[in-house]
Amino acid sequence: MKALNAIRMGGAEVLPLVEGGKGVAVSDGNSCGHWAAGGGVGTFSAVNADSYAADGTIIRQTYEGRTRRDRHEEMIDYAIKGGIAQAQRAHDINGGRGRINANILWEMGGAERVITGVLEGAKGLINGLTCGAGMPYRLSDIAMKFGVHYYPIVSSARAFSALWKRAYHKASDLLGGVVYEDPWLAGGHNGLSNSEDPSRPEDPFPRVLALRRQMREFGLGDTPIIMAGGVWWLEEWEDWIDNPELGPIAFQFGTRPLLTQESPIGNSWKQKLLSLKKGDIFLNRFSPTGFYSSAVNNDFMQELRGRSERQVAYTTEVVGEHTAEFGVGPRKRIVYLTKPDLTRVRQWVAQGFTEALRTPDTTLIFVTPERAGQIYQDQVDCMGCLSQCRFSNWGQEGPEYTNGKKADPRSFCIQKTLQNIGHDATDEFTAENNLMFSGHNGYRFSTDPFYSNGFIPTVRQLIDRIKTGR
Repeated sequence: MKALNAIRMGGAEVLPLVEGGKGVAVSDGNSCGHWAAGGGVGTFSAVNADSYAADGTIIRQTYEGRTRRDRHEEMIDYAIKGGIAQAQRAHDINGGRGRINANILWEMGGAERVITGVLEGAKGLINGLTCGAGMPYRLSDIAMKFGVHYYPIVSSARAFSALWKRAYHKASDLLGGVVYEDPWLAGGHNGLSNSEDPSRPEDPFPRVLALRRQMREFGLGDTPIIMAGGVWWLEEWEDWIDNPELGPIAFQFGTRPLLTQESPIGNSWKQKLLSLKKGDIFLNRFSPTGFYSSAVNNDFMQELRGRSERQVAYTTEVVGEHTAEFGVGPRKRIVYLTKPDLTRVRQWVAQGFTEALRTPDTTLIFVTPERAGQIYQDQVDCMGCLSQCRFSNWGQEGPEYTNGKKADPRSFCIQKTLQNIGHDATDEFTAENNLMFSGHNGYRFSTDPFYSNGFIPTVRQLIDRIKTGR
């Protein structure tokens, strides 16, 4: 393989190896600090990050507020304190040998307030901001205010062009790099547009080349592009390294750092990764953000799939073939189904899926009474972790603080499940019954000889391995 040389990124010479940010307690200051100490760019998540008590134990995020708005304010306070704590931890471990970035989601609740509070409380500890999940036009303004570099995450040249023309041209000197996140291969939330087919992956090279050509038009020929999603062995990307058409390229690793000794995830999660097979990663649209996302097809994901599969359309009066009466809810309010759908519904009810829940799309889904109770409770407990949430109908803008739609029971509380798996995945039940994000190459843990016999490397061992091309 070609030699992997340092590149200029974020005002420093670094290895072109970037740790991908993974939210809510997964990319923490420990893994970030060790990645940066290895000479690359470490990334900690500033999405509801953990903070610590005086004895060093993690402070679990519990909420006392009576209203969603009250709990939203509690969540922002947690997030700011946690982001500062993780920045300090990463800085202490790194010792100034690499670069430390903070990752935020633009669609997270109070995103601008959170990252502003973190940067104010961690001055000099954070070198850059990585941000995706939406169109973060204000990212460059925040970077200018605090004198840090910024790294927007995009999935097309068109998206970057819109960001540049509207805002980023005013802060070109602080643009540390542009992250191209492949919408078919990356883990977590994916930037698939309405014009792209989720079932038909596209070759990333032409898309990244189009991005580079667009960047050159803006005078950004020397600004690195960071390839994210689908990167495993660098020898598979050798044609990208020192390629004059592409210009400076770095590679982001999101899934592989999960399986390191410094990774904070529980052992059950790590063992699950070692056992994945091709096809075990599921591109879905259950997320309360409304974005596509990629996650392990565990029991949690299969339960969500079951909800949507047990779904029928209804009308509130007789329309066309919707002539069969069906009673919904405790008062058995009559809605109308087609006769074939009524037959299906009776089969589901006989199997124990007796509770019919309305969706915003004028459909009913059928779940057990226990599941219905959990869905309702999770909706009631909403703390506004997103700017808008389709599961609970929260919206962070007043005066109503809703997204203007009915709550959608086909989705789930993302904050709850990510907190659970991030902190409690020491047993198989927790790992199976919570959202487990993963890139689509996650199955390669079980086939890569590096992980033979269940070997789990340190971050430094992983970086050394990556540098060999394998």
